Amino acid sequence: MFPRSIRRAAVAAALSLTLAVPLSAPVSAADRGPGAPGIGDVYFPDYGNGGYDVKHYNLKLGYQPGADRLEGKATLLATASQTLTRFNLDFLLDVQEVKVNGRTAAFARTGAHELEITPARALTRFLPFVVEVTYAGTPGSVEVPGIVRPWIKRADGALALGEPEIAWWWYPSNDHPADKATFDITVTVPEGKQAISNGVLVSQRTSRGKTTFHYLMDKPMATYLATLYIGDIEVHRARSSTGLPVTTAYDKSLTSPRLEFAKASVERTAEIIDWESSVFGRYPFSSMGGSVVNENVGFALETQSHPVYDSIFFESGPDVSVVVHENAHQWFGDSVALEQWRDIWLNEGFATYAEWLWSEKEGTGTAAELANAIYDDIPADHPRFWVRVPGDPTPPFLFYASVYWRGGMTLQALRGEVGDEDFFAILKAWARTKQHGNGDTGEFISLSEKISGKQLDSLFQTWLFEPGKPAHPPAAVTAQAARAQAGPPASYESHKRFHELLHGPI
Repeated sequence: MFPRSIRRAAVAAALSLTLAVPLSAPVSAADRGPGAPGIGDVYFPDYGNGGYDVKHYNLKLGYQPGADRLEGKATLLATASQTLTRFNLDFLLDVQEVKVNGRTAAFARTGAHELEITPARALTRFLPFVVEVTYAGTPGSVEVPGIVRPWIKRADGALALGEPEIAWWWYPSNDHPADKATFDITVTVPEGKQAISNGVLVSQRTSRGKTTFHYLMDKPMATYLATLYIGDIEVHRARSSTGLPVTTAYDKSLTSPRLEFAKASVERTAEIIDWESSVFGRYPFSSMGGSVVNENVGFALETQSHPVYDSIFFESGPDVSVVVHENAHQWFGDSVALEQWRDIWLNEGFATYAEWLWSEKEGTGTAAELANAIYDDIPADHPRFWVRVPGDPTPPFLFYASVYWRGGMTLQALRGEVGDEDFFAILKAWARTKQHGNGDTGEFISLSEKISGKQLDSLFQTWLFEPGKPAHPPAAVTAQAARAQAGPPASYESHKRFHELLHGPI
């Protein structure tokens, strides 16, 4: 980690260097062309865009609660991967002006969420460029057919939270995890309101009835992981055992006992991350924390460095599992992001397995016992669970329970096959070698085979890709034998409840 002043200077230098780059360079007619309107995802072919790579987003925002009025200027530092005569951003709000390298650019709407930009001069391959988009609108009123609106207008503010779609509603982007970037997010709100976002709070200042918050995420972040939470919020700031800033936040409308249960869980974030660091390797970010919202969104999300939790998880008592789960994503899903949405099990299976490892640490049931209990509990003729394979779940079932639970079972089967020493070496190596980048299932299998010295295609084929209940449980000792002696693991029902809150009854 390096000091904030150096980080700010580095970003400013990058932007100034970019503006000093020649606005154009000689190219042949054959080299010119538009960037693709999609990045090439097999599940969502029109998500993201081709022809460039974003390095940094600088968002300067103003928000007026009640009216749900968002005004913004987004400055993107990017590099062309081809000579571009035209390129797209993913965005929904009304655009007032676009500039590319300081020159006014033409723009038009195409498709459901595409902002098509034509620069005054072609952008040369391998050279950096700067895009400035000035915009405004009421995000809570914008609808896209087939997508649940992820921008939530609240009486006291707003919440930007969704997966895989959210960025379109509040900032223009190359909206796919394959194109990660660093972020500066500055938001101005009425005095008395709080604004929570990703990364380190660089500054907070109040003047003339307004407060401006400036957050810096100095590590690459997938666009859907950027969040914004504005409203009447109780905020706590502290330091972790390693000196990192810890920000926890609670909706002021929360009442007893949910508020107490939420605090009993989320205030353990630094402790949980300390333990996860011992299992997965060094924590990959410069800050940590979490927000609890009283909004009934029905899920928690691993927004980078600062997860957001629906208060429903704390309805009947503290729930540490959800905090373990979302913070495990800081390694698996955030630092190591997806290359394609098809590989979602690399996020959710790993975070689910982290819950089971926490249970193992706490003595309330080993990961093997929990994996086998789920295997035994779900019958082979279940109409969906064993049919929806985690390695290729299809878009409608991207977040179905089998991605989480059968994904976790896959890791337990791997652990049983290679042994504890190699298994935990694989987890740490995956997090270390792919840190702040992207990975896919094939790469994880190759790494597992390299470290273990074993051929593992059959194991992964069985657990990730073959429809139907595998013939043998993920752990060598079946849960039936354990239940015959002592009943299911003590933590089994709480794990079931956590996932049923997300997915409904299995």
